[in-house]
Amino acid sequence: MSITQQYLLDSYRARVRGEAEPPAPGRHDLALARELREYRRFRAVVAGRPARGRVRYALRRWLRPRAL
Repeated sequence: MSITQQYLLDSYRARVRGEAEPPAPGRHDLALARELREYRRFRAVVAGRPARGRVRYALRRWLRPRAL
């Protein structure tokens, strides 16, 4: 059963029982991504690492040609 089919089934059950419908699939994905980003920044600060620019810095180090 796909996620859409499960959502439709849960919505139908909620209507029949007079309950509130469940949130649509993917509705809170953007908020979750933002919370995850903030959590990772917080953990970086607590660990004493820079909170921003870590990925760019790592890519720059990795892609920079090495001097022989």
